[in-house]
Amino acid sequence: MTLLDRFRLDGKVAIVTGASSGLGVAFAEGLAEAGADVAICARRVDRLADTRKRVEAHGRRCVAVEADVSKPEDCERVVEQAVSELGRVDVLVNNAGIGTAVPATREQPDEFRKVIDINLNGSYWMAQAFARATDGGGAIVNIGSVIGSTSASLPQAAYAASKAAIIGLTRDLAQQWTGRKNIRVNALAPGFFASEMTDQYPDGYLDSMMARVPAGRAGDPAELTAALLFLASDASSYVTGIVLPVDGGILTS
Repeated sequence: MTLLDRFRLDGKVAIVTGASSGLGVAFAEGLAEAGADVAICARRVDRLADTRKRVEAHGRRCVAVEADVSKPEDCERVVEQAVSELGRVDVLVNNAGIGTAVPATREQPDEFRKVIDINLNGSYWMAQAFARATDGGGAIVNIGSVIGSTSASLPQAAYAASKAAIIGLTRDLAQQWTGRKNIRVNALAPGFFASEMTDQYPDGYLDSMMARVPAGRAGDPAELTAALLFLASDASSYVTGIVLPVDGGILTS
C-alpha cells in the first residue's frame, strides 16, 4: 500500500447521516470519490435524490433511506438497509444536526431537547447500530463544532452543549471500541462553513466573525471533506479518540 493508497476507500461502505444538504452532500460525494459505496439518510428523503446522483456519478452504489436519527429504531434500519443492499458497513459519518439561537431565559424545554436528541443522542444511536453490525472493524467520524469548545457570540446553549458532549462521547467510544472491536472513533470540529444553519444567522454575523479567524475567511467544504477522508481511511489507522479542528485557527485565537 502506497502512502496515497491509504486515503482510498475502495471496497468500503460508508453511511452519512444528514445527507440531504450542505456538508452532508459534500461528505457523501467525497467518500464516493475516494472509492466507497455510500448509504445516505435524512428526514427529508425527497432531498436525497441529488446526493444520490452525485455519488453514482463517481461510479459508486448508493442507497437512500428516510430516517430520523433521534429514533433508535430508524438508526437500526439505516444500518440494516446499508448491509442488505451494499453488503457491509465500514465507515459512519455522524453529520445530522440542527441548531438554535434562542436566549437561555426564553428557550423552551422541547426546543432544547430536540437539539440534544438529534445532535447528541442521534450520534450515539447511530454509533451503537453501526458497532453492532460491523465485525471487521471500521471508523466513526462524529461531526462536532468549534462551538463545543468556544463561544460564537450567539445564544446557542443547546447547540453548544450538544457539541461539547460529542467530544466526551467520541473519547469514551474510542476507549471502549478501538481495542475490543477495532473501531476507531474520532471527531471533526468545523469552524465556519456554509450550510443551512449558517443561512439562518443574522445578516452580517459571519462577516463580523471573520475577525476571529486567523485564516481570514470561511472554510470551503472540500477542505473539511479532505479532513474527513483522513479520519475515515487507513491514513489515520493509528489515530483514535481525537477531535480535529478544521477552523482556520479560531481555537488558537
